[in-house]
Amino acid sequence: MTATIIRPAPPATRSYAWLPWPMAALAAAVALSGSGIASLNGDELATVSAARRSISGLWELSQHIDGHFLPYYVFMHLWVKLGTAELWLRLPSALAIGVAAWFLTDLGRRLHGTTAGVAAAVIFTALPSVSYYGAFARSYAFAAAAVVFAFWALHRAIEEPRRTGRWVLYGGAIALVCCTHLFAVLTLPAHLLLARRATWSRMLAALAVGGLPAVALGLIGYGERHAISWIPQRGPDVLLKFPKMAADSMEVGLLLFAAALFGAALTWRLKESPALLAWLVLPPVLLLAVSHLVTPVYVDRYLFVTTPALALLAGLAAASVPRLPVVAGAVLAGVTVALAVPAHLDVRDHNGRYADFPGALARIKTRPGDALVYGQSSERKGVLYYAAKPLPDDVLLASREPEAHGFAWPERDDVTAALEGRERVWMLWRGAKTAKLPRIAAVQAAGFEQASAWHSAEIPGITVALFTRR
Repeated sequence: MTATIIRPAPPATRSYAWLPWPMAALAAAVALSGSGIASLNGDELATVSAARRSISGLWELSQHIDGHFLPYYVFMHLWVKLGTAELWLRLPSALAIGVAAWFLTDLGRRLHGTTAGVAAAVIFTALPSVSYYGAFARSYAFAAAAVVFAFWALHRAIEEPRRTGRWVLYGGAIALVCCTHLFAVLTLPAHLLLARRATWSRMLAALAVGGLPAVALGLIGYGERHAISWIPQRGPDVLLKFPKMAADSMEVGLLLFAAALFGAALTWRLKESPALLAWLVLPPVLLLAVSHLVTPVYVDRYLFVTTPALALLAGLAAASVPRLPVVAGAVLAGVTVALAVPAHLDVRDHNGRYADFPGALARIKTRPGDALVYGQSSERKGVLYYAAKPLPDDVLLASREPEAHGFAWPERDDVTAALEGRERVWMLWRGAKTAKLPRIAAVQAAGFEQASAWHSAEIPGITVALFTRR
């Protein structure tokens, strides 16, 4: 008996050049669905706070915190001039998911044929993580789109290595990757697996020039590493959770990782296959290495850029099944959708971003003379965004503008004096009811005791508590 050799499909033909467009529209529509249901979380509200500042204010902010987000903040500064509704704030991310699906479809089509491209795009669209970051007012969806675009541009450049314009496009794609999120550059080492003697010099030149923004943003980020001091150090065991992170569902993640490995094995003769596998598995390993060699930085959302590789490898697996590639693709996509339903419902819940500010505000029953105190000054941005009724007096607020170097507000320190003559104090903080915060202790020292408390469903969540004078 002779072994079956899976050969790459013939090069894509122009008759299917229209396929990426419906796939892009589908992905963007699915990502956008439910965008107006889940309330904005703290990171998204930081985007709102940054985008509302002047360009000079953004530059000042970037000198202290979130410097690597500066290109995204500048874009959102222009975008919010037309509004700051939840749906509008999240629309750019949904469009970025559509762009990622476009390039993913065309890349799969060029690598292994129509079935691979369509299956990859459908699986990508079906992932709960894609719906989460596609309706998230941060730059992670932009980073994923830029990473797919960069791999697509590299494939086109390698197809015709003598065309300088292709390498210029590739260099521009690398620059875009660097500007969307600093840790998106962890996908770039996978590109080196496609270097050949005839293309090595051109590839390195494009990487060097396109990577300049990463150098600048990296130096800024290193100087601001105090801003991420909250990130704990992770051990190698965190890599076991990577499949769940990539899909936002353990069942879906394990299924697709198995399919991805199967697809890599079946298509190993395809020159891009090792690079695709490296795109998937190298970033978490490299991020963990940076965490131990420089400073703790391992955060799941920084690795969303690997999700397109997971979908593409799974699509290649389906397309490589002998005689039944379309059936295999449909079955894999169908099982993915079925397993992902519970996670999709969670993402589209009103508390799907784990920061139920509207629910917290609904618990505040204001009476004349009531005061409002924040456990963390930065939580004020969520209250101010969602406040639809008069709030208790913000007795500690020292300025109506947030601090130029961050997202907190200047506040008075004399809590006892600020609460003089008050009988009731509402407090809002991020964390559980039992949180031990200096501001809670200060309110208690001013002569108040907790009368009631409400906590949102998630951890750490938001707590609203009423304190009355003893």
